[in-house]
Amino acid sequence: MATDYDAPRKPDEETSEESIEELKSHRRTDKQSSVVDEDEAEAAEGFELPGADLSGEELLVRVLPAQQDEFTCASCFLVRHRSQVAKEKDGLLYCTDCEG
Repeated sequence: MATDYDAPRKPDEETSEESIEELKSHRRTDKQSSVVDEDEAEAAEGFELPGADLSGEELLVRVLPAQQDEFTCASCFLVRHRSQVAKEKDGLLYCTDCEG
């Protein structure tokens, strides 16, 4: 919500009275809309918990070795294009993101 800093400010007493009335009106509407149509079990099926046993899962991704015009950054270990080499030190290549 945007705040108009040029608008005249109300004293704290007026603000607190308005907020109490707003809370009371919201509380009345909240009681009416307490029914949720979502099935919790169905919603939880799509979530994978940390530490879950993934030994039965099979990867469906084809992994390619680094190509002639690519290198692996010695800092972030991402495969990058040769145009992103920023520095070579002791035979190790570093990308522009890690050296920036």
